[in-house]
Amino acid sequence: GMSRALQNLRRQVLDLAALPVNVLIRGETGSGKEVVAHALHERSPRAKAPFIRVNCAAIPPALMESELFGHKKGSFTGANADHPGLFVTAGQGTLFLDEVGDMSPRMQAKLLRALQERVIDRVGGGASVKVDIRVLATSNRNLAEEVRKGTFREDLLFRLNVVNLKIPPLRERPADILELAQHFVKKYAEANGVPM
Repeated sequence: GMSRALQNLRRQVLDLAALPVNVLIRGETGSGKEVVAHALHERSPRAKAPFIRVNCAAIPPALMESELFGHKKGSFTGANADHPGLFVTAGQGTLFLDEVGDMSPRMQAKLLRALQERVIDRVGGGASVKVDIRVLATSNRNLAEEVRKGTFREDLLFRLNVVNLKIPPLRERPADILELAQHFVKKYAEANGVPM
């Protein structure tokens, strides 16, 4: 059956899913943070709206702003069309910021404004856009430590970390490996149009 750790986590996820709060999901790489984020979305009132994952570690800092907040056509070289940005694409859904600790200080400031004031500014100007999303974030870094070092904004951590969900490593929950494996087999089968 399920490990006790996962049963506790399950209960927490069910309790949290309905609450309109931002959640910081902590745990080492491979512990199942994305699976937990999905579960929070799918059991929330926002479940019918998009779930959009942003890998903060993989997007170059120069592109991150237009990726998240969108840009006007012609606002920089290569901006061949208006791009709404993922905040807008997520609509009334969930934005999953994977490895949020990798965000540049400039992006941290912009994200803070989006969370505090529920508005975003497109790259290249134009009117501010109202947004209504829930943010789930992950980090395998200790963000409190990053705050002490001055590499992560304390006010942003406060906004993201309304609830802190710590996921125990997989080696402590061998019973859960099958379930995780099924999640990823399904995800990649769908993405590649092949049977499970």
